[in-house]
Amino acid sequence: MSTATATTKPTASSEATSRQADSELLQLVTFEVGTEEFAIPILSVQEINRMMQITRVPQSPEFVEGVINLRGKIIPVVDLRKRFSAGTEAGHTSDNRIIVVEVGGRVIGFTVDKVNEVLRIGSDIVEPAPAMVCGVESDYVQGVGKLDDRLLILLDLGRLFGARELDEADEVVARAA
Repeated sequence: MSTATATTKPTASSEATSRQADSELLQLVTFEVGTEEFAIPILSVQEINRMMQITRVPQSPEFVEGVINLRGKIIPVVDLRKRFSAGTEAGHTSDNRIIVVEVGGRVIGFTVDKVNEVLRIGSDIVEPAPAMVCGVESDYVQGVGKLDDRLLILLDLGRLFGARELDEADEVVARAA
């Protein structure tokens, strides 16, 4: 008695699902600065806060907006618009947030226009960054994710806040204390 095995050709959607299952899933927080959408790994995010009073510190680098007092800890806050040289600040709205991250063993906050969502994407849809991505130097960009009609710019926090920037942020905190 012989048994026949039916074989079916996989559909495009089942192949995509299989590919996504085989690729590493990235869990990201997405946010907007200006008209662009960015993402960072959720594991690097300590918290996301509504906009609060930011105290300006004299003689700070232009991209450092100031410092905040977060439960008794002084944290430097960077304006990503200025860090990206993407124009002047648009003024704060109720959608603005401060994303607090840990980079290089230091805690730093940065302002964004709006936090969108937490998203899981397969690493296979992330492509290397071209030399310039939407006006942001590729030095800061880990890759670009294509999602339907959206482009997600995945930021590399270690490059965005390199040793020089972290040292400058430390100096701002020291002057504020």
